[in-house]
Amino acid sequence: MHVAERISRLGTETAFEVLVKARALEAQGKNIVHLEIGEPDFDTPPNIIQAAKDALDNGFTHYGPAAGLPEARQAIADYTNKTRGYNIWDADHVVITPGAKPIMFYGMMAVIDPGDEVIYPNPGFPIYESVINFLGAVPVPLPLREEKEFRFDVADLEARITPKTRMVILNTPQNPTGGILTREDLEQIAALAIKHDLIVLSDEIYSQVTYGDFKHTSITEFDGMQERTIILDGFSKTFAMTGWRLGYGLFPKDIAKVVAKLQTNCTSCTSSFSQMAAIEALNDRTLPFVNDFLKEFEHRRNVIVDGLNKIPGFRCLKPHGAFYVFPNITGTGMTSQQAADFLLNEAGVACLSGTAFGAHGEGFIRFSYANSIENINEALRRINSHMTK
Repeated sequence: MHVAERISRLGTETAFEVLVKARALEAQGKNIVHLEIGEPDFDTPPNIIQAAKDALDNGFTHYGPAAGLPEARQAIADYTNKTRGYNIWDADHVVITPGAKPIMFYGMMAVIDPGDEVIYPNPGFPIYESVINFLGAVPVPLPLREEKEFRFDVADLEARITPKTRMVILNTPQNPTGGILTREDLEQIAALAIKHDLIVLSDEIYSQVTYGDFKHTSITEFDGMQERTIILDGFSKTFAMTGWRLGYGLFPKDIAKVVAKLQTNCTSCTSSFSQMAAIEALNDRTLPFVNDFLKEFEHRRNVIVDGLNKIPGFRCLKPHGAFYVFPNITGTGMTSQQAADFLLNEAGVACLSGTAFGAHGEGFIRFSYANSIENINEALRRINSHMTK
C-alpha cells in the first residue's frame, strides 16, 4: 500500500525504541536497569485514583466537550495562575487533550504554515523537530551548551531570527538536560518575541519538578506574552500519571477555539472520568504526595550525579529541574551512540544517546533517574565496572 509522502517527515521518540531493545534482551534472560524512559516509578496518588473511581460510579462515562469539561478547564486555569503567580487565565484559554503531545501538534498546526521557520532547542525533545518537519515548516536548531548549564544563549537566538521566523519553542525545565532558563533569560526572550512578532510554544511539563533555589518562571509572566504564547503542560510528570494520558494547553482564546476544532476532528474529546481525576490532582490534597516525589527525585539526582562524576571518562552537571542527567562522555573516546549501545549490551544499563535529542547532543548520553535508588546504584556499579575494565 502506498504511504503518503508526509509520513517520511515524521521522526520518533528514541526512548521507546530503546525500551523495545531492552525488553528483547530481557526476553533472552539478560537483566537490564531501565534508565531510558522519562516516567516516574511512583504510583499515582490514591486520592486521584479514588476520584476516577467515583467519577465512573457517578456516570462520567460519556462524551464531553471537545475542549474539555468546563469544571476541569477552570481548575487548570486556576492552578496555572496559582503556580505561576498571576491571574491571567480562565477556562476559555484551556484545551484538555489525551496526553500533552497533542498540544504540541494541534498548537503548531493552528499557527504554522509551510515554509515558516521554527527555532527549537537542540538537544531537545525530538518530537519538536518531527512536528515542524511534518508541517512543512523549517526547523532551526538552537544549540544548548554545557558551559551555560544548557540554557539558551539569547545572542544565539537573536542571530537565528529571520523575516520567516514564526515561532520559538522553549522547554524549561528541559528534557534531556535538566537545565532551567532564568528569569533574566526569559525576559530577554520575551523582548525578542515582541520585537519580531513571534509566537512562543512554552513546554512547561516539568514546571513543578525543580530543586533548591531554582524555581520555574513562565514567559507568560511578562507583559505582552500571554497573547503570543502557547503553554504546554500535563499531569504525567508532576503527578505520576503517565498512563492516564492527560495533557492540556493554555492559548489565546481565539487559538483555543481552533485547537478545540482540531481535537473534534481527531479524538472528539478527552475521557470524562479522567478529567474529574485531574481536578482532584490539582487540589491541595495532592501536595503532600508531590512534595514526597520531589524530595525523592532530589535524593536520586544527587546520588546519580555524584556517582557518574567518579567514573572515568564521565563529567556530569547537576541539573536544576526535571529528572534527567546529561553527562558528557567525550572522555570515554566513544560517540554518544557507541556509549549508549555499549552500556545496554555490555553493562545491562538502558540509556539514550545524546544524538536522540539532536545533533548538538553528540558527546552526551541521557539517564532518567525516575527509578529507585537501588536501581540507580546498581546502574552506577555496572557502568563503573565496564568502563574501568
